[in-house]
Amino acid sequence: MDLNLTSKTVFIAASSRGLGKASALELAKEGANVMLSGRNEEELKLAKEELQQVAAGQVEYVLCDITKPEQLKAAVLRTVDLFGTIDILINNAGGPPAGTFEKFTDEDWTQAFELTLLSYVRLIREVLPYMKNSRAGRIINLTSSSVKQPIPGLLISNTFRLGVMGMAKTLSIELAPYNILVHTVAPGRIATDRVRTLDEIKANQTGVPIEQVEADSRKTIPLGRYGKPEEFGKVVAFLASEASSYMTGSTVLVDGGMIKSM
Repeated sequence: MDLNLTSKTVFIAASSRGLGKASALELAKEGANVMLSGRNEEELKLAKEELQQVAAGQVEYVLCDITKPEQLKAAVLRTVDLFGTIDILINNAGGPPAGTFEKFTDEDWTQAFELTLLSYVRLIREVLPYMKNSRAGRIINLTSSSVKQPIPGLLISNTFRLGVMGMAKTLSIELAPYNILVHTVAPGRIATDRVRTLDEIKANQTGVPIEQVEADSRKTIPLGRYGKPEEFGKVVAFLASEASSYMTGSTVLVDGGMIKSM
């Protein structure tokens, strides 16, 4: 299937590693021009080199802390200067700290809000003029399976990820007249550094080996394993493509069947 992504321009937040990079890799394979972004230049350089090995389009990167609005604005302008517009926005952010309600201060909540929800709002605001001018676009928001089922010990993440989903669903209605399609993609247990860290935290809290934590997690997944980052990236590439032209406002789980609710 030709996803018709050749020469489309994609800006991907927090894409030097993890699910952001996995999404970037699949989009680059399909011929899109990809702008990576993140705070660590060495990681971005390595990610760019990796993508260039398989890319059918151009790959560049820009330093950007997504909690800093002036850096978000500059990153979008840099992308437009290089490629002329932005056709596809992939919103992504690292997860807030783990913990339970009584652990967190107002500062913890505020920092997580800036990272996990407000960064998405700000990036959408910056790219919308270009998409409206083209009367086309894709906005894909990466969240978590917690939008369907809260994850114990991730109170702050559970709260703000749901906010992203609510925003995306509402925006999908507001932006449909412009042919700007909006989706939420919710990963389950994908084999990334973030999931490994969460498993390590649980292992330390429960006093069991991390191998046992992982084995117990696999038992909750009907497919019996953690997902591969590239499996997640392929779903993002599909939603970014013309193949999904009659879809908007969806929340797509990539979880191996882990979430049992309808």
